[in-house]
Amino acid sequence: MQSWLKISLLLCLFGFFRELRPSEPFVTEYLAGDWGNVTTEQIYQDVYPFGTYAVLAQLVIVFLITDLLRYKPIIVLSSIAGIILFSFLLWTDTIFELQLAQLFYGFFTAAEVAYYTYMYAKVDRERYQVVTGHTRAAILAGKFLGGVIAQLLVSTDSLSFRGLHYISLSTQVISLVISVLLPSVPRSLYFYSTKTHHSEAKAVVLVTTDETAPKFSLSNAGRLLCYHLASSYTNPVVLLWSIWWALAICGQIQVISYVQFLWKELAPENQSNYNGGVEAVATLLGAIGAILAGMLNSNSKRSFYMLINSICVAVLGGLLLLAACGNSVWLAYVSYVIFCAVFFFIITVAAAIVAENLVDDSFGLIFGINMLVALALQTILTIVVVTDTGFGLPPKTQYIVYGGYFIVLGAAYLLLQLLLKIFEKKSPAINAS
Repeated sequence: MQSWLKISLLLCLFGFFRELRPSEPFVTEYLAGDWGNVTTEQIYQDVYPFGTYAVLAQLVIVFLITDLLRYKPIIVLSSIAGIILFSFLLWTDTIFELQLAQLFYGFFTAAEVAYYTYMYAKVDRERYQVVTGHTRAAILAGKFLGGVIAQLLVSTDSLSFRGLHYISLSTQVISLVISVLLPSVPRSLYFYSTKTHHSEAKAVVLVTTDETAPKFSLSNAGRLLCYHLASSYTNPVVLLWSIWWALAICGQIQVISYVQFLWKELAPENQSNYNGGVEAVATLLGAIGAILAGMLNSNSKRSFYMLINSICVAVLGGLLLLAACGNSVWLAYVSYVIFCAVFFFIITVAAAIVAENLVDDSFGLIFGINMLVALALQTILTIVVVTDTGFGLPPKTQYIVYGGYFIVLGAAYLLLQLLLKIFEKKSPAINAS
């Protein structure tokens, strides 16, 4: 077997088992059940927000350490964090212990950057697209199968919500074994780069060296980081679409993080028993949306796709308002499924446009910073909307706010498009759309 294919297979297996977590669709039902002494209100006001803070606090550190340690150690540690996380969820029952579990959830989530950048450091550039396709398919397959398994086991009374967490714990153990088998990476993008810099006049020249074993260089890492930041965010296309991407991701994370509370409130007897099937369908349609978006040449018609994305974002807001204002859990389920399908289509378009306008090898840095901005905004939104420090809104009212957020985002970018068109007519030489 060729080396790149072996790496791709291991990455796919790791991603599949990492995402095969049938407990996810019913985690709120489990935590709010009879197993412990916590209420639903305590979970979404005191526990879940702590997870948001943990991810934000660890993302930057994990990104730099990932490059410094060259990917594999962080991937292994993320599996260990997953094991500890599900152990906490299974054998602890106090608010403090659940908050402590969120620290490991924060690392488990933040460490995804190591998984997504490992492949680009380990395989040749001509294999990027095929390996990315393989791993993305494996991740979605894991999420889809997790939802299906959860729904089948719950609907047939074969396993309790707690039992689903034992399966999730087992899949994290399997992912740990696979992560140990991953080959080590001799180089990294910044601290162990094979590229050096020379300044000539006002140009920065990247020179690829012939060294097979790159040495650690803090100064070279700093120069390369500055070069990537400056060349990316001074590009108006990257800046405009990165802001859109971060704002959209902020809202989407908030929606999926707290949607189970909305379902629980709307469900008969506050027992939402079909979350697994809904998550499975949402994952499948989201994957289809992403695949369709990947077939488009969106970079050549940026203005058109900004218009489409802005309209779609406003539609997403309408779906959230429909779910929040209705009194049917099935209406909320359907709205969520459509939300996921549309969102993954438009976010894939935005990501493709950003990626196609970046300098070589800066994908991880720029999308990492964009994610950091998204999480910072989500943290603010969480504090204002969810916690007692802010308004402490109930689930239905929260989703009215989230619906309004998406509608305002869509309207703002539609207005921006109009202003850019007017500006372009006055200054034809400038095109920042």
